[in-house]
Amino acid sequence: MSRRLLLIRVIVVLTAVLGVNYVVWRWLFSVHWAAWWIAVPLVLAETYSLIDSLLFGLTMWRLKERPEPPPAPAGLTVDIFITTYNEPIDLVMRTARAAQQVRYPHQTWILDDGNRPELQAVAEAEGLGWITRSADWAGMPRHAKAGNLNNALLATEGEFLLILDADQVPTPDILDRTLGYFTDDRMALVQTPQWFVNVPDSDPLGSQAPLFYGPIQQGKDGWNAAFFCGSNAVIRREALMQLGVSRYADEVTVGVHRALRTARAVIDQARKDLAPEERGVRRALDQVLYDIGRARRELARGHAIFDVTFRFQRRIDSIHRELVEADLRTVHEDLAVIAQLDTIAGEQSTNLATVDETTLSRLSHREWSPLGAVDTVRSLIAAVDVDRAGEAQPVMPMATISVTEDMATCMRLHGLGWRTAYHDEVLAHGLAPEDLESMLTQRLRWAQGTMQVMFRENPLAQRRLAWTQRLMYFATMWSYLSGFAALVYVAAPVIYLVLGILPVQALSVSFFVRLVPFLIVNQLLFFVVAAGRPTWRGQQYSLALFPVWIKSVTSAFGNVYLHRDLDFAVTPKERRASTGPRWDLIRPQLTVIGLLLLAIAIGFVRIAVGQAHPLGTLFNMAWVCFDLAVFSIIVRAARYRGYEPEGVR
Repeated sequence: MSRRLLLIRVIVVLTAVLGVNYVVWRWLFSVHWAAWWIAVPLVLAETYSLIDSLLFGLTMWRLKERPEPPPAPAGLTVDIFITTYNEPIDLVMRTARAAQQVRYPHQTWILDDGNRPELQAVAEAEGLGWITRSADWAGMPRHAKAGNLNNALLATEGEFLLILDADQVPTPDILDRTLGYFTDDRMALVQTPQWFVNVPDSDPLGSQAPLFYGPIQQGKDGWNAAFFCGSNAVIRREALMQLGVSRYADEVTVGVHRALRTARAVIDQARKDLAPEERGVRRALDQVLYDIGRARRELARGHAIFDVTFRFQRRIDSIHRELVEADLRTVHEDLAVIAQLDTIAGEQSTNLATVDETTLSRLSHREWSPLGAVDTVRSLIAAVDVDRAGEAQPVMPMATISVTEDMATCMRLHGLGWRTAYHDEVLAHGLAPEDLESMLTQRLRWAQGTMQVMFRENPLAQRRLAWTQRLMYFATMWSYLSGFAALVYVAAPVIYLVLGILPVQALSVSFFVRLVPFLIVNQLLFFVVAAGRPTWRGQQYSLALFPVWIKSVTSAFGNVYLHRDLDFAVTPKERRASTGPRWDLIRPQLTVIGLLLLAIAIGFVRIAVGQAHPLGTLFNMAWVCFDLAVFSIIVRAARYRGYEPEGVR
């Protein structure tokens, strides 16, 4: 173990002990219940932050700094996928030409989801592959980038895939530096950093994410949980195809099991309604129940689902025919009796006694309860969508459950026992958003996609994942709930400075002795982990973008549980025309800034007139100043005019 990792673990333990001590004390002895409406939200926000800190500490516990990768094996087949929708053609071609120059032998493909003939012509003229959606996708769900990749997967054959966004220009050695990891037969994916060339050192839009593309991914890598970030990653095709086939089989199997459970309930109800003399029908329904049980046992033993359902359908068809024949015999007997009665009465019957076989056939389809039940069973099994008629292709290796395909796909790969690696070397240079509106669009989409995965496939409930992998995925999802805590952290000092209402019992020595050491050690952990990488910008945006984080949670919840549409927009890759600062985009933050400044002014007045406690007022003023320092970044972002290289100004 390196000295740095040992130091990190010592600080993690200290952070956990001090944090738990503080929050437990807050809950037991410090909540001001008389002002519960702000006291309880504040202690809940502090509890949220403690859990966030503990998850971060667990991530850092096994921070993995990988040595030099093995050399790339010769003879592998590789496809480079460049995904595009509506990006400028010259931008796409710049990436494609750089991909052509990658030294390791490969085939470069432009995946044009915009189906632009002009891009096709340019690509083919330069010897590049060009793929757009097949005709199978017409009128079907498109699934954004995931659908684009899934379509291309079935049109290509390379053993490995390098996936690049349209603006991510690769270096010539990107495959030489990553393919060596795949000498491990269970290695599914190697992720490299995303680094942007059009970001000034001050990074006003917080684009570079040096903490995530560094210690956080390295920490997750230590737990075999480094995940796919959508671009700049090499993936083993075998792993993806196994994932697609297994998910397809699992979903069909779930459908069959659900149909069999419902079928059993239908037959049970039909048996209850039988008269005692209907012994033959009861035997037939008992046979259906036996066949349902046998089909479920065969599935549990791993028999091929298509064989099981085919045999089951054959047996149900046979029982159905027996019931129909029994019904027909009963009808014939009834008609014969009627005819005899008519003859005895001396009447020439011209109705029921003389109906033809077509009429009898129609009578046989009368939905008597047992026959109707068996018909229902047949329909239930037949309705299982084996061909996935509602999708363009039955096998979808890339996850389509969210507007971002990356995290869910990787989590499923880990669930199948595959490994991943994070290679901490910049091997592609991209373009970050150059204005606030584009940045907000991008962050909202990332957050929405993450929350969709949380609501649909909560990692804590994924039994195939190791418990540490579950927590690593959950930690990323948990971080997007920070918007709600941010509201409380802003409201609490404002309420005290304006109204004098304290959410804690008292600002006592016990309070400061527990809080201050925890805050100091927590920041020390960030400092040691970062090892010189800037982290302040990330901390600012975790608070300053609270409206985005809140919207991502509420909109994803509405999409998953209330079936509301979720707006999807591709992040613009070119600077928008400048129209001055976009204050309209940050109205909630400007409102908060105004309230913070007003609270400070009122706080000074209340001290001056002797209506405020000096210690409490000064403490909350310091808190407000910290919040203002955090929110200052969003003002800079609104005024940002885009990147200008040195010497251009």
